[in-house]
Amino acid sequence: MSGRATTVHRVIQETTEKLNRCREKALARDIPTVDVERWLGVVRRCATLSPQANGPVVGRLGGPLMLPPDVPDPEYPLIASLDLAALPQDATDLPLPPDGQLLLFACPEASAWGSEIPLGSAAYVPVGTTVEERWLDFSDTGEEFASYQEVSELQGELRLRYDISLPDHDDIIDKAEHPHAAELREVWGQVRGEGLKVIGWDRLQIGGYATDCGMDPVTSSAVSAARTERAGLRPGTGEATHPEDWVLLAEWHPSLPGWEDAVAHWSIRRQDAAARRFNRAYVSVFWF
Repeated sequence: MSGRATTVHRVIQETTEKLNRCREKALARDIPTVDVERWLGVVRRCATLSPQANGPVVGRLGGPLMLPPDVPDPEYPLIASLDLAALPQDATDLPLPPDGQLLLFACPEASAWGSEIPLGSAAYVPVGTTVEERWLDFSDTGEEFASYQEVSELQGELRLRYDISLPDHDDIIDKAEHPHAAELREVWGQVRGEGLKVIGWDRLQIGGYATDCGMDPVTSSAVSAARTERAGLRPGTGEATHPEDWVLLAEWHPSLPGWEDAVAHWSIRRQDAAARRFNRAYVSVFWF
């Protein structure tokens, strides 16, 4: 069996086992089989990236920051850079380019919570693009300087774990179709937590459903993006947009001291991702 075939077999086995654990726990609560299977039918593929994962290296936390000479300095620190050629196309449910670098910027600062101003950005650097190393100076960020500086010093390989994702919020499902959603979300939370015991809290998720203790971050990002465009705080495209067009690009759970309760979400319209307009991503930061 080839290396690729072996990997695919292992991936199918791991994700199937995860679904089976979720199914068994749900049935043990006497949730009807038809409702359990309907719930598992909305599963999405995603990639969990972590220094503790045992898959191939597909990116890294932190720098160096390599940008084309004509690209302005980002406003926020670099969280991660992904080598899309190393990230298998079947690892996520997203229409990502087959190669190039995807750069993710954000600031998980507590004072930013609740802001409708985008708290980060994303950038795509096509393969073969001339780039130069960029050094960002955050000395003029005042009281946030220490936080920005700490994020800027992130380092580490990001290794791939094929994963799956199920809804974490009632507002993105049809409650009539999923009458046991609350219990099923609780079951999924238990299964997901078991996986975190292996790779730890510090991780980056690409694709899938967003997680947060409040409303769905992707839906709220779609609403906030439209509102900030109308207010002139974010460039518009003139295209009609709907919340259901939006998907989770990435989600970051940091393990930096003091920021363990933060989570950053990069949301984007599926059409923009397919067209490689990653500068259209909307970044939000929430605190548990």
